Amino acid sequence: MLKYAEVTRSTFYYQLNKIKELDKYKEIKEEITAIYHENKGRYGYRRITLELHNRGFCINHKTVRKLMKELGLQCFVRVQKYKSYKGEVGKICDNLLNREFEAEEPNQKWVTDVTVFKVHNEKLYLSPIVDLFNGEVVSFNLSRHPVFAQVVDMLEKAFNKIPNHTNLILHSDQGWKYQMKQY
Repeated sequence: MLKYAEVTRSTFYYQLNKIKELDKYKEIKEEITAIYHENKGRYGYRRITLELHNRGFCINHKTVRKLMKELGLQCFVRVQKYKSYKGEVGKICDNLLNREFEAEEPNQKWVTDVTVFKVHNEKLYLSPIVDLFNGEVVSFNLSRHPVFAQVVDMLEKAFNKIPNHTNLILHSDQGWKYQMKQY
């Protein structure tokens, strides 16, 4: 038959082995697809490999990665951004600043907000108060969690630095922390 098809013997066996390789992972490919869809595309090759081991399949993670690439399966991890806005929680103050982010003298206009930083796979929340006169950071608090106590601590540090009865405007984004009764 090889003579009539004009194919060398080595080519025939090479192609035969390729067909066997494709069928070799048929059952595992079905399991990989099932695990992937059961977990809504959130499992990558490492977690799928662990799940395959739990189900009794002995397979290397590199092979799972290769098969997932062939199947077009890719883990989608959505990056969650920090959002402090939770709707109206309490009282919202009037906007006295009206987008006038310049001051003629110190301790006239202060602004504050909470910012999140990712440092060594850990989130840190920075809550500063900045004077709009010269951009000086009046006070700040760094925390591992965005909690109200962070804002209170930052405010206490800032108000200890200024004299009483100043006509100071403290502007914030009116997030949930800045709507609380204690604030």
